[in-house]
Parts: sequence; structure tokens; C-alpha cells
Amino acid sequence: MTGKFDINVESEIGRLTGVILHTPGQEVSNMTPETAERALYSDILNLAVAKEEYQQLQGVLEKRCRVFQIRDLLADILADNGVRGGLVRRICEAEEVPDVADSLLALESDELARVLIEGVALVKNNLSRFLSGDRYSLPPLHNFFFTRDAGVAVWNKVLIARMANRVRGREARILEALFNDHPLLGAQTVNPVRLGAPRHELTIEGGDVQVAGPEILVIGTGARTTRTAVDFLIERFKGLNKRQHIVVQELPRTPESFIHLDMVFTLLDRHLCMVYEPVIMETHHYDTVHIHIENGEVVSIREEDNLLTALGKLGMELEPLFCGGRDDRWLQEREQWHSGANFFALAPGQVIGYGRNENTIGELADAGFTVIPARDVIAGRADLDKTGRCVVTIDGSELARGGGGCRCMTMPIGREPVTG
Repeated sequence: MTGKFDINVESEIGRLTGVILHTPGQEVSNMTPETAERALYSDILNLAVAKEEYQQLQGVLEKRCRVFQIRDLLADILADNGVRGGLVRRICEAEEVPDVADSLLALESDELARVLIEGVALVKNNLSRFLSGDRYSLPPLHNFFFTRDAGVAVWNKVLIARMANRVRGREARILEALFNDHPLLGAQTVNPVRLGAPRHELTIEGGDVQVAGPEILVIGTGARTTRTAVDFLIERFKGLNKRQHIVVQELPRTPESFIHLDMVFTLLDRHLCMVYEPVIMETHHYDTVHIHIENGEVVSIREEDNLLTALGKLGMELEPLFCGGRDDRWLQEREQWHSGANFFALAPGQVIGYGRNENTIGELADAGFTVIPARDVIAGRADLDKTGRCVVTIDGSELARGGGGCRCMTMPIGREPVTG
């Protein structure tokens, strides 16, 4: 793979040109019922089935754009001794196992990349460790295939997340190193912690950040992203002396299926979005706030009736389609739980999501989307370049149990501008 990739994302729906993935591996199997809860899972996934389903997502993306794999990129940068030493020691210090660093630095790059993701076994060389119930000194990164969360490309920069749960902090550290140090991905990173933001009050994750347009960000606040994170972004944008709109959508803190904005709202086309109606459409049930920044000043902060009204005032007139369909609240709740609103755009009006959410897929079909199984795209039986509006469906019997959908599993780093 050669040629530096120019990172630029100015929308949620522009034709995809580059994406970062992490195919789930042994780290998903390296889990017990006890560690599953600590790892933010409600159950243990079957890796073999999850990988089969994931290959459908990856296969479609490889037909459409340039695909980068985190493990390959990580092995590349670990071949540089300077990068290797700094990253490994930062990780070990942050996870309070500094004595592990030297043994890790003795590993070959590919093996080091593997164990930093799959987990570093605990060496039981004293009584405390022998009697410890822990199996790992550096636990596996069970959630890393949700590449969206650890960082987000915002225009030509990459915002590094500060994860709400410490167990996921290594994901953000690795992602930051990839963008800072890999020759294919050179991009300016924006890390709130490195820029002096308050550590204990600020958390932000990529699933809560949507680049709605060149001047519009939509940010969810709730269990994973705090108001302090929005304040940090306000100060950053004030320093740019440009026009910027931030639309903030408050999210419920329970149940766990509402952890990110993209679990209740995603953009599908220039004038179309998918919503979970009870959260997004009910006026003033959850706060929606529009922040307007211009020439280094906050021009206004005002409450809006709902998210679609706020975006409409900014020239983004959106027609909502409804997760779970329009008729049955029970079906809406059921399909939202399995990431029914979590679509990822391949191009304007071309999206990919779980086929298991039959009522949501029916909503899309009724709106003129052709339903195409991922297998048909991969096998060449369907050509997306010759297809109009469509929804590509992947199996989701196992992946959905991990708590995320196709948008969660993708980190776009390049999209073409949206015209018209």
C-alpha cells in the first residue's frame, strides 16, 4: 500500500474514499462472563460468527474505497524504535503496569501489535500475582472493532477521543499514534487532554460526533460525551476565526443502547435521515441546543424544538425515516436496541446496515431504497456505481450483540464533497 492519504471529511454522506477498520480477532474471544461486564458487554460474542458477519461489511467497503486496517498500521509504526518506545511506555504507565514495558519492547513489531490488541498475559511471578484472578496485565481490547469511538475525522484534522471508560483508553492512544506517526496517515490530531482540557470532567467519543456539513457539527451529550467536551470544542472553534455551528442533542442515559448519538440518529441522503422517534422527534423531551460561533465569538446559544428543526434553520431540511417503522413503539424499541438507526453512508443515498431490523429496512424500501444483500455486492452481482438509492444489508445476529452497528464499526477518513 503506497501513497499518502489526504484526510478530509466534510459530511456524513459524501462518497466514501477511505476508511479505517479493525477486523475482530482473538481479543473478542479473550473474554469471560466476569470480564464481559467490565469490558462494557452484556454477553460474550461468538468470534467465528462475528467474523463472518464482519467480512460482509469489510467486503462491501473494499469494493467502494481504500481500506486501512488498524493492526497493520500499528505494526508499521512499531517498527520505528522511537515511536515504539514512546507508545509502549505511555500505554504501560497509563494502565499502571510500567514494569511490563521492557518485555514488550523486546517483541517483534507484528507480535507487539498483536498483544497490544489481544492482551498481554499476566506473568505470575510473585504471590500477589499468583493469587490474582486477573489473567492479563494489559487486558484485551474487546471493543476495538468499533473504530468509530476512539477518534473522528473532522474536516482535515482528527479529534482524538477521551473515552468515558478507562478500559478503552488504549484504543485512543493507539489511534493517536497512527495519525501522528504513520506516513500514510499524516494528519493534525486534536487531543483534548494534551491541550489542557480538564481530565476528570471531559469525555468525548466518536459515536457522538457527526460532521453534518463544512460548517455544522452535531454532537450528542449523555453517558459518553459530556458538556465540558462541547465547551472545549467551542473554545477551539473560537480560535479559528471562522463560522461554525454546533448543534447539541441531549441523549437518555439509559438504557445502554442510547450510548451514542448515532444509535438514534444518522444521515442517509442530502435530505433524509434515520431517527429513533421517541428521542429525536419529541419536542423539548431531550434538550437540543444550537451554538453559533463566528469571528472568534459565540454569537448565540439557543434552545431548539428538536434536532431536525435546528438543522432545518441551518439549511439542512431533513425528512425523517423511523427506526422500527411508524406504527408500533414496541418494534421501534426492539430494533433500536439492535442498532436499527445506526447506518453508515457509502455515498449520498447509499447506506449499509443490519438486515435483521426488518421494519427499519421496510421504512427504507418504502422511501425508494433498493435492498441489496452485502453478498451480492461482494460477488459482483450488484454494482453500487450503477445503482441509485439503496441499503446494503449485512447479517447481524452476532455483531449486533456487541452493542453497535455499521457506523460504529467504521472510521471514515475521506469523503468526496456533496454537491447539489
